[in-house]
Amino acid sequence: MKKLIMATMALSMGFLISSSFSNAFANTGVEVLVQDKMSVKPEDLPEPVKSSLSAGAYAGWDITEAFLITKPDKTQFFEIIVKKGSEMSKINLDKDGRKVE
Repeated sequence: MKKLIMATMALSMGFLISSSFSNAFANTGVEVLVQDKMSVKPEDLPEPVKSSLSAGAYAGWDITEAFLITKPDKTQFFEIIVKKGSEMSKINLDKDGRKVE
């Protein structure tokens, strides 16, 4: 009888602990944002994006990489990595060549 009572108490404690942990993690409010990132050839960037890069503060910089980013709300922008000498920078532009934060 004593073993049965001990086993019941152990199961009850295990249940209480596991439900406390699951509630603690379920209510953290942590949201995971998943973005789609697709590589784009620099020559395939839209003309307004290329114009913004060649006429703006990054004139004379070389595009090393470019990506089309699709956010969870389905909006898109281009993430462009540029290089001039040993200096590198990342620029985010929409399809119309406007800066995106």
